[in-house]
Amino acid sequence: MSNSSFLHEFLLLAFADTWELQLLHFSIFLGIYLAALLGNGLIITAVACDHRLHTPMYFFLLNLSILDLGSISTTVPKSMANSLRDTRAISYSGCAAQVFWFLFLISAEYFLLTVMAYDRFVAICRPLHYGTLMGSRACVQMAAAAWASGFLNALLHTANTFSIPLCQGNTVDQFFCEIPQILRLSCSDSYLREVGLLVVNTCLFFVCFVFIVLSYVQIFSAVLRIPSEQGRHKAFSMCLPHLAVVSLFVSTGTFAYLRPPSLSSPAVDLVVAVLYSVVPPAVNPLIYSMRNKELKEALRKLIQLVLFQQQ
Repeated sequence: MSNSSFLHEFLLLAFADTWELQLLHFSIFLGIYLAALLGNGLIITAVACDHRLHTPMYFFLLNLSILDLGSISTTVPKSMANSLRDTRAISYSGCAAQVFWFLFLISAEYFLLTVMAYDRFVAICRPLHYGTLMGSRACVQMAAAAWASGFLNALLHTANTFSIPLCQGNTVDQFFCEIPQILRLSCSDSYLREVGLLVVNTCLFFVCFVFIVLSYVQIFSAVLRIPSEQGRHKAFSMCLPHLAVVSLFVSTGTFAYLRPPSLSSPAVDLVVAVLYSVVPPAVNPLIYSMRNKELKEALRKLIQLVLFQQQ
């Protein structure tokens, strides 16, 4: 194959060679996927239906749950279907769509986590100005900016990646289409354009990370000055779930894309990809609901309502 225009499909990495292990892979991914659907679906429904949760923090959490549902739905169902059908194939257009949607949703999620850090900063460090700075219009604009930034970022990377000639076969050493794996199939120096874009992207993400860190330095400084223990506990309860989600997202994503080549191998790449693309959408609802009394109460009422209607 001398050019990517002759490619009709890519071959994804198979989790196992035997039917029994493929079935095990399907079952594990199905369990994780259903957990993500249930957890994020409950949060979306609870925030939408409970008027007490119509605040900026929960508005951003609703957006985060939508992004989590979208990102895990982009990669996991195709991998499960391939295991059941004992195939590795994904069409060229399907691969491009997978790259676009995954990058779009993951990028938007990171930008949204940055916005959520700003929301927590204003709530704790500038409480008297919270109503002005975090009004409904401002929240919608910030969420829309996160979604739009993710969309433009994904569009740019997808268009650039799939304009590169590919002549090193069609085997992608990952369970979903991932830009670094596709770049390995390049047969010209044009892949350096995409590498340059990835470097620029990394710098942008680093700026967002520094903003989050500085926000939390000031947040914790303000929290430690709160005289009452109950006030400090409430402030920490508001911030720790978001900080845990950011830590999980950044640590797995950083290790996936910035680890040294000496730590790279098919098995390590596979485990890291699962950690940053599959695990966070499933555990984020659990992280946010564990220490949040308002959310747990809304979820309890929602579950009771559903069970009552079924009786």
